[in-house]
Formats: sequence, C-alpha cells, structure tokens
Amino acid sequence: MNQRKHFKPLLYLRATLFWLGFAPSTIFFALIGPLLLPLSWHGRYRIMSQWTRFNVWWLGLTCGLRYEVKGREHLEGEAGILLCKHQSTWETLALQRFIPPQVWVLKRELMRIPFFGWGLWVMEPIAIDRGAGRKALEQLVEQGSNRLGRGLWVVMFPEGTRVAPGTRGRYKQGGAVLAARTGHPVVPVAHNAGIYWPRHSYIKYPGTIRVEIGPPIQSKGREPEDILKEAEDWIESRQQELDAVERP
Repeated sequence: MNQRKHFKPLLYLRATLFWLGFAPSTIFFALIGPLLLPLSWHGRYRIMSQWTRFNVWWLGLTCGLRYEVKGREHLEGEAGILLCKHQSTWETLALQRFIPPQVWVLKRELMRIPFFGWGLWVMEPIAIDRGAGRKALEQLVEQGSNRLGRGLWVVMFPEGTRVAPGTRGRYKQGGAVLAARTGHPVVPVAHNAGIYWPRHSYIKYPGTIRVEIGPPIQSKGREPEDILKEAEDWIESRQQELDAVERP
C-alpha cells in the first residue's frame, strides 16, 4: 500500500490538532496586541513574537514538522531587505524564529482580517495597496526606509504569491528598488517548505524543512534590475536542489 495514502487519516488528525492550537493562540495574541501599544516597538515584538514561537513548536509536536537553517552568519551585519521564496504558510510563521527583528511587506487587505489583522497592525508592517501602481512603490520606499533606519529588517516575498515546488513566479522589483534607493543590502532566502506544507493543503507532512540564507547582495550604486537578477539567480539555483527532496 502507498505509504502516504496509508497514513492520510493520521495526517488529517495531526493537522486538526495543529489548527486547534493555532486558532485560539492567534485570537489571544490579537486581543492583547492593542494593550501593548504603550511599549516600545521592540517590547511589542518580544511579546508578539511568542505567537510564532508557540506555533512553530506546536507544529513540530503535532505534525512532526521541523526545520534546519544554513547561513545564519549572513544576518549578522546591518539590517537589510530579505527576499524569500514563497511556497507555503510555514515561512510566514517561522521566519521570526531566525531572522532579526523585522517588519513585513504585505497586502493591505490582510490588515482587515479579524484578530489576525489586529496583531499585524500592532507590529507596524508595510501594508501596500497593490492596485495603486507607482504610488504603492513610493509608499514601500518611504516606509521601508523608515524601518531600515530604525534597524529593522524588511521581509518580502518577491513573487508576491505562493508557488509550488519546482516552479517560479515572476519576481517583482519592489525590494530591489528599496535596496537601490537606501543602499541597504539584499539577503536572499531559499527553502523547501512547500514539500512538507503544500499551498492550499490542510495536511502537513512530517519531516525537516531546509532553509538556506544567502550572502548579502550589495546594492549601493547598482540598478534595481541587477540587484533583483542576482537575488533571483541565487534563490532559484538553490531551489533546484532543495525542491528535489522527495516528500515522505
């Protein structure tokens, strides 16, 4: 009998246990978030990031899904723009476990989601109206410059949406433009989370997600197109090996 098919009822049960922990923890942190506004940003971050700490731990306990990270040393310099492959919901949870204090560039609509959006708002993300065109880019540069100047990393998914392992979306220039305008470096990140937690999937497969953080890409005096191409080439070259892992 096919191993994955044989274990599917158990996988559904384990995924259900995960969501039964994820949902109430999200509501809890969303409710306490506004109460933290008198604190400094870093004070809020220390408390609100416990949401990700709990859920990543809970994911490992219920679904047997863990991770390993290579290249942490590339995060030791100045704050930069982190361009990450987007395959899964997993990276939206786990990046806070190994990336320095950060803010996210995200769709403005996410801020309207009950509970979840409230928690996002407290952490001052860069919420972009994707339909605003050039105005959205200028908003990204203005707010991104502010966050970088405060020593916060800016996390972006340059493909804009989740893609299946082995595929590539169109890389958008927003992060590269921010880097070129500010002179802050770009740090590329590749991973194979989509193999174990596929997009649109209720099931999470047990195993170890591999994350690779690339060396900083310098941006001073460079055009956004050149910066983006170097980041995309590094990410996609590493993805070929990471995506070749066979799902258990």
